Formats: sequence, structure tokens, C-alpha cells
Amino acid sequence: MPYGDGVHGEPVERVGAERVAFGVLGPVTAGSGKGPLALKGPRHRAVLARLIVARRRVVPVSRLVDDLWTDPPSGAVGALQTFVAALRRVLEPDRPPRTPARLLVTEGPGYALRAEPDAVDAWRFEAAVATAATLPAPDALPRLDEALDLWRGPAYAEFAQEDWSRGERSRLTELRLQAVERRAETRLALGRPADAVPDLDAHVSDHPWREDAWRLLALALYRQGRQGDALGVLRRARTVLVEQLGTDPGPRLRRLESDILAQDPGLDPLAEPATAAARLWITATAAYDRTVAAGARARLESTVGLIRDLAVTGGGGLRAARDHRLGAISAAEEFGDPELTARVIGAYDVPAIWTRSDDPDLARQVVDAAERTLAALPGGGAQDAARCRLLATIALEMRGTRSRRGPQAAREAVGTARDLDDPALLAFALNGQFMQSFTRAGLAGRRDGIGAELIALSARHGLVTYEVLGRLIRLQARSALGDFAAADAHAAAADRLAERHELPLVAVFTEWYGALRSAASGDRRRAEAAYRAAAVRLDGSGMPGLERGLLPLALLCLRLARQAPSASASASASASAGVDAAEPGADLTEDWGPYRPWVEPLALLASGRRAEARAALRALPEPPRDLLYEAVCCLEARAAAALGDRAALRRAHTRLAPATGELAGAGSGLLTLGPVDVWLAHPQVARR
Repeated sequence: MPYGDGVHGEPVERVGAERVAFGVLGPVTAGSGKGPLALKGPRHRAVLARLIVARRRVVPVSRLVDDLWTDPPSGAVGALQTFVAALRRVLEPDRPPRTPARLLVTEGPGYALRAEPDAVDAWRFEAAVATAATLPAPDALPRLDEALDLWRGPAYAEFAQEDWSRGERSRLTELRLQAVERRAETRLALGRPADAVPDLDAHVSDHPWREDAWRLLALALYRQGRQGDALGVLRRARTVLVEQLGTDPGPRLRRLESDILAQDPGLDPLAEPATAAARLWITATAAYDRTVAAGARARLESTVGLIRDLAVTGGGGLRAARDHRLGAISAAEEFGDPELTARVIGAYDVPAIWTRSDDPDLARQVVDAAERTLAALPGGGAQDAARCRLLATIALEMRGTRSRRGPQAAREAVGTARDLDDPALLAFALNGQFMQSFTRAGLAGRRDGIGAELIALSARHGLVTYEVLGRLIRLQARSALGDFAAADAHAAAADRLAERHELPLVAVFTEWYGALRSAASGDRRRAEAAYRAAAVRLDGSGMPGLERGLLPLALLCLRLARQAPSASASASASASAGVDAAEPGADLTEDWGPYRPWVEPLALLASGRRAEARAALRALPEPPRDLLYEAVCCLEARAAAALGDRAALRRAHTRLAPATGELAGAGSGLLTLGPVDVWLAHPQVARR
């Protein structure tokens, strides 16, 4: 066997005469076949843990010093070198003097721990969970058991307060909670509800905010014939969510309660797969698992294909795809083959319509990996397609940022795709170009052209998901231009394609568009009801970059659309009269998400706190380069008008002027503040 027993059951890595394993799912440990290795003091364990967090990449000495000491002493670098030397003696005791280390290596500006992929319990845990997601239930259950058995306590337990461990600890903890729920779901799929109940009962007690855990527990009880207990769990969930978290149960919990009360036959598990497609999936995946080696590159590339397909199946699939995407990239990089890594990164060509990232940290890491891979690819035209996919990925993931790299990557990707005459590649690159088409206001016409090309290209070559993307882009662009007849047609076409090809997330955008249509028509009451209904569909969609703050912002815009700045008297007169800038509803206790800075001056004004409102207005950042650019500029103009801040009014005018003739905010396909021209007509702006 290549691997033997290590500390706490981890597989171990052979280094010289020793075999070394690392544990971070609990206190940080290292061990060999002879037993635990003595890591001396906390600084030694901290160095080791910090290098494990880096996942085999180099950590510069300067970064290590900053991470190990809040206020580094003058001899910090020397002390770090001493810790590293001590760790090397422990990890490679049989290494001859003056020979290079093979495990804890010096490279470039720092150090790296070159542990093998299955030498760290956290990495084995992630791999087991990812593998389980691709297997039929009978094969997935032992993988999930194996993964969860690796946990000895909180990840990186003794370094819980360190900034450098926080992101990794949070990620691993979330993945563990998901694994617990997936194991319960798998037991239910295998007709073993009694096995699922004890773990789920403890799970909801420790993590009462996890609605899916409550749902699974109630379902497990129901399938045991315990309908009363199942309803009791759902009532307990409602009480906990309302009293502890101040929120009502989500739609899935509410739907389950209704189904239990109705004794819906759909709640009962099927004895066997009901369709030929389901049976084929189980037999084919089982055959694949038997015949393709666990470490094969083909398995990794197949997994990436599944992750990509997951992302378009709905909210749960989109979340799962995000969870596994970086793991797939890291696994590819461990092969040391930039061409493989380029294929893995570029295979995630999931069409994207919203211009704010759902996970900015993940986006940054994907961009970093794509840039590393670009630099490592061999020269020559043979790799043009791989470079194009990497560039398109960079353009997509840098959405909403102010970096010049995103637009540059988009231009290069589109140019290369046209030269290669590859329709699928061009569609991917055009998506990146769309994401980088928000450098200023008034670019709806340009985006309309991108959408039109995507529709034509996709229709010719059967690229269904990109045809949907083109329809949604044109829906947004035509809304901005006030052409709702065309926008309606694109919404209807997108819905038809989504229904035919099982793309449930499309309905999130088309339902919000329906609310926008009511708002643009002036039917405020109908629009408000439509927005609230659309927000329910958004719940659980797996798109936090879209969801956070959107409903209160839409309702605020609905109110303010009737109160554009030109409706005020001169700003000074408005200020002295105490203009109600926000009307009821601009409540700062609500979750305004990324839009809070632009709402805050209005809310402060509405409560009579003018000095604070003025300070908040002056502290506003540059508007984000996204679909709501014009909307937040109008919010700034509204506050500036009420406060008599001529400089802020001129600034808002300059930003909004290129969008003359458009509807402010309607380019999002979600909300509007009415014609931009009305917002440009304030007398103080006109006289400047």
C-alpha cells in the first residue's frame, strides 16, 4: 500500500524514510507511522498551519511575519527561520545535512509545504465530499461517513482568532455542515429515515439557522410515520427562526408543512428509480466509478463538467457549484499541468447575467488561478483556445471592479474567439464583454448589440443557455431604452426556453422584470405586490450578489420615482423646509446590502439628521460599475438636491448625462427611478 496509518487515521505521505500526515480538522497535528510528531510550541504549529492554509503555494516571508506577530519584533525574520528549521528536523528527521528539504521547501520569496493531496485531513475531507456528490446514494453514503469521521473538533482549533485562518475555517465549517445534511439526505434516499433522525436532531440544535436541516428532520420523521412529530419540528423551526433570528421560514419549509398536512404522495420515497433516465444515471455513474481510477485526470475533467451543469439547475445546484469550483481548480493545479488547469478553469462557462459577484473572495481566487495558468501556458497558437477561455473567465470574474484588467481581458477574448471561428468560445467571450460594459452610464445600446449577437449566434449553433443569456441582456437593454414591447418579447422567449430546457433560475429574472413593468407603468400598488412576490422566488436562488438589499431598494425606488429632484424648489429652500427625501421605508435597520451607502443620506434626512446626512453624502464611494450604476447615481442626486450640495449635484449630472433618454435603473431589468432626463433637470444643475 502506498499509504499507511497516520495520526488520527489520516493517510500519510512518504518523505524519505518517514511517512508524514497532517491534521487540521481539530488541533493542528503531524504524525508518522511511528506516532505523533512533536511540533514544539504554538509558533511552530502556527507556521505549519499557515502553510497548510496556502495549499502547497509559496507564502512570502513578509506575509508569514505579519501573520505570526501582531507587532513583529526586530528579529522576527530570524525567529521565523528558526521555527522553519525546527519543523524541518521534525518532519524529515532522516534528511542528510545540507541537502534540500523536500517537504517544507524554500522557494522564491518564502516557504511552501509540498504535502501530497491526501496527506492533509482537510483536503481528504473535501475530496470525499466532492466525490460523494457524483455518486449514487449507495456509494455516496460511505464516502460521506468517511469524510465526517475525519473531524476531531473545530478546524484549526487553536488558531480560531487569527485573520489568516478565518476564511479557511469558515469554508471548511460550512462544507462540514453541508456534508451532514447531504448524509441525511442520502440516508433518506436509501429508505433509512430512522438513521437520519439522531444526527439531524443534534444538528438543528447546534445550528438552528439552517432551514434545510429542519426540513430534512421533519421529512425523516414523516417517513417514519410520525406525522405529528414532523409538524412539531416545523413549528419549533418557525419559533426558533422568528424569535432568535427575526425571520420567517423560507418557502421550502412552508411548502413541506403544507405537503405534510395534505399527506402529499410525493413525500414518500420511491422503491426504485421511476424512470429509465434515473435508472440509467445510477448504472452509468456506478460503472464510471468502477472503471475510471480515482486520481485520473479524466475523472477530474468529468467532475468539472458536472459542476458546470449543477450551476444551471437551481439555487442549490448553484451553491454547490460554487462550493466545489475552487477545489477542482486546486486539484488541477496539483498535477502541475497548465494545459489541464486551463481546461478545468475554462470549462466553467456558465452564462452570467448579474454584474455583482455572489462570492467576491472566490472570484479573486479564480482570477489569480487563471492569471497563473496564463503565465504558465506554453507559447504558440495551439493554446489560443485555452488562453481565450482563461481571458473570458477573468473578464467574467472581475465584474463590477474598477480594474483595467477586466475590459482588457474581454477585448482579447472576443478577438481571439472571432479569429478561431469557435461559436461556443465566442459566446463565452461575449458574456465577458457584457460584464465589462459598465464603465459609464448610457451604454444600454452597446449591451443590446451584445445580446443580439448572442441570440443570433446561439440560434445558429444550438447554444441554448447563451440564447437565454442574450434574451435577458436584451430585456435589460430595451427596458433601459423604454422599449417595453421588445423587452416583453425577450422575457417571453427566455421563459419558453427555460421551461423547455429546465433552467429554473431564468424565472427569477423574468418575474422581477414583471414587477419593473408595473413600476414603469405607474401602478405603484401592483408593483409593490409584484416586488414582494418576486423576492420570495429570489429566496433560496443561490445568488446573494443579486439578493442582498434588492427588495428594499426596489421599494424605495418605487417611492422616489415620483419625487425626482426637479420637483423640489431650490435646494436651499428645500433644505430649510425639511424635505422628506426618502419617504417612509428608508429604514437603516433593514438589510440594504451593498446599496446602504447611497440610502444612508436619504434615511438620515428623513429623520431630520441633516449634518449626518451631509457627511454621509460626502463620504459616498464611486458608484459600482454594474447594472444599478444609474440608480445609485439618482439616489445621490436626490440627497444632494435636498441638502443643497451643488458639487454633488454636478457630479451626479456628469455621471448621468450619457444616459439621457433612458430610464434610470431600468437597465437592471429589475427596478426604475423613472426617466434620467427628469433627474438631470434640477434647476441648480441647469444653471451651472
